[in-house]
Amino acid sequence: MYQDRLAWDTLMEKISEVVIRYLNAQVQSGVQALQLFDSWVGCLSPSDYEEYVFPYSKKVMDGVADKVPMIHFATSSAMLLKCMKRAGGDIIGLDWRVDLKEAWARVGYDVAIQGNLDPVILLGPIDLIEKEVKRILNSAEGRPGHIFNLGHGILPNTPVDHVVALVEAVHRYSSKSFS
Repeated sequence: MYQDRLAWDTLMEKISEVVIRYLNAQVQSGVQALQLFDSWVGCLSPSDYEEYVFPYSKKVMDGVADKVPMIHFATSSAMLLKCMKRAGGDIIGLDWRVDLKEAWARVGYDVAIQGNLDPVILLGPIDLIEKEVKRILNSAEGRPGHIFNLGHGILPNTPVDHVVALVEAVHRYSSKSFS
C-alpha cells in the first residue's frame, strides 16, 4: 500500500470489481441484506483510510445495482465510523471497542447501528450475558434501527446454551424498559 501505490490501486480495483459482481449475484439470488465486512481496516489511521480504502469501499457500496439494506462493518473502527458512513451503508456495524451511544451520535441517527456485544462475553456466565444485553439495549435508548449483534464473529468454543441464553435475553429485554 505504501511502497507500491500502483500495485495497491490495481489490486483494490480488481477486488472491488469481484466483490461488486459477487454482491450483485447475491441480490439476484434473493438475499435481503448485504454486509461489507472489513476485518483489517481498523489498523489504519483515518487519513490512510480516506486515501487507500475509502474510494474502494464507496465503489463497492455504490456498485450494488438493486437496493437492499447494506451493512458496513469493520473491526477496531471507532475512529473511522464517520468515514465509513460516507463510504456507504444503511447500517453501520460496531465492534465491542466503541461505546454504542457515542458511535451512534458520531455517525448520526439517520443510519441504523448493528452490534456491539464482545463475543468473549459468551464464554462467561449467563448472568453476565444478561447484564451485557441490558447494558447494550439501554445504550440504544429504544431508538429504532438498533440491530443487536455480536461485535464480531462467534468464537469456536462458545457454548451453544450461552448463545441460546443470549437470544432469549435479547428477546426478553428488547421489548421492555429497564435500568
